[in-house]
Amino acid sequence: MTLDNLDRRLKYYHLVMRLPADAEIAAYPLPEGYAFTTYADGDRETWIAIEQSAKEFDHYEEGLDAWKHYYARYTDCLPGRMQFIAAPNGEKVATATAFFDPEKPDGDGWLHWVSVRRDHQGRGLARPLISHTLRRLRALGYGEIYVSTQTTTWVAARLYMEFGFRPTEENLRESLFGWQILKTLTNHPALAALEPVSPAEMLVSPPAEAAP
Repeated sequence: MTLDNLDRRLKYYHLVMRLPADAEIAAYPLPEGYAFTTYADGDRETWIAIEQSAKEFDHYEEGLDAWKHYYARYTDCLPGRMQFIAAPNGEKVATATAFFDPEKPDGDGWLHWVSVRRDHQGRGLARPLISHTLRRLRALGYGEIYVSTQTTTWVAARLYMEFGFRPTEENLRESLFGWQILKTLTNHPALAALEPVSPAEMLVSPPAEAAP
């Protein structure tokens, strides 16, 4: 069975990871013609379009609600936090934000809403985007950095682990089965202590058996 990088056939578990303050952040160059840029007036629509293309939202209204929830109060600081990658034609096609927990604005940093537009996926943008945004978080003075993801975006979760993120102790307890799903899908060495689950156990509805 082939799984997509965002696959809702997988059982959903919320996953939270932490990058230690002393972790080194690997650098990755952008492909030729692409460039980093930041938030500008009017980029609410750009952000929603990228996230919707990446299948984070099924409908525009969901993206608008997310924007209102996370960013509408903080547009003054977004130019220093919300990162984009511009394609050779200047169009913004990927985004991530060097953010914080709105409930604890003086707390730790958060790698927020990492997405690449669907038609630009597979071009080597995700690693440079994550690296660039993590370095921005460090420049803003954050030590430990957190990221929130889920089993349904298992490819992103694997990539975060490659950068050195590890499950928080609390989330490992709360979402143990989710981390076992990640173990099965990625076999990442960071999850070596976990037992894998069977492919059928990972799915919301097991695939039907083929007719004889």
